[in-house]
Amino acid sequence: MSARILDGNEMAQQARAELTKDVADLKAAHEVVPGLAVVMVGDHPASMSYVRGKRKAAADVGIHSQESKFSADLPQDELIAEIERLNADPAVHGILVQLPLPGDLDEEAVLNAVDPDKDADGLHPVNMGRLMRGQEGFLPCTPHGVQQILIRSGVDVAGKHVVIVGRSSLVGRPLANMLTMKADGANATVTICHTGTSDLAYHTRQADILVVVTGFRNTVTADMVKEGAVVIDVGVNRVEDASRKRGYRLVGDVDFEGVKEVASAITPVPGGVGPWTITMLLYNTVLAAKRSNQID
Repeated sequence: MSARILDGNEMAQQARAELTKDVADLKAAHEVVPGLAVVMVGDHPASMSYVRGKRKAAADVGIHSQESKFSADLPQDELIAEIERLNADPAVHGILVQLPLPGDLDEEAVLNAVDPDKDADGLHPVNMGRLMRGQEGFLPCTPHGVQQILIRSGVDVAGKHVVIVGRSSLVGRPLANMLTMKADGANATVTICHTGTSDLAYHTRQADILVVVTGFRNTVTADMVKEGAVVIDVGVNRVEDASRKRGYRLVGDVDFEGVKEVASAITPVPGGVGPWTITMLLYNTVLAAKRSNQID
């Protein structure tokens, strides 16, 4: 068996085309231009690259984006004051604080300062609470992207056993909540595995759908996967590679070459889940613009 490759780039482009139409309709019918504000502190190279990618993606679908950039020694009260200014700006519908923040800043306090109704990342405690209670809110971008990949790939989740390897508040735990909801693209039985799990392979071999998000290369190998399972690899790891111009290549948390011979479908790294994280950020921004203007 050789797995079907779930092309996240292609599916995300389809979703962005839908968002482009949505944004054009908002402008034409309501004179509303969705606005995204990105707050960045310091000059972390990877963060700068991510911000450029978000700026381009926003422009491509017609979202107005703005950036607030600060030096790494910015006092926390000044950073929170900037977030409060953006909270009060009616032209800003979504706010994203680019992580990681420099070590002296209290990341939790900064993220909590964002208005929950402008929480483009879907990570504010209010939105996490809404997710837990099954209430309307903003979904975290990466878990929502994983769910969209499953839906758009025609993978029926209802009644299936989903095993998630990783319990982070960014992906693992919110995804488990999303997939256990009584809703389209959900209604699964979910097991979460983590560093305290005994005999990880026993659990992963039970999965109809296996989601891996640990941040460690080769967490899951072919012998740990049930034949015919769907495998979603959320991890991104750098591996030194002198043959590449930049000196490294990106791999996931799954042994892709081995697992693709056992699974029925698998996401690649790069080009799998990654494109969806930004796509769902754009989706949340458009949704926030609609809600703030009471547009269905």
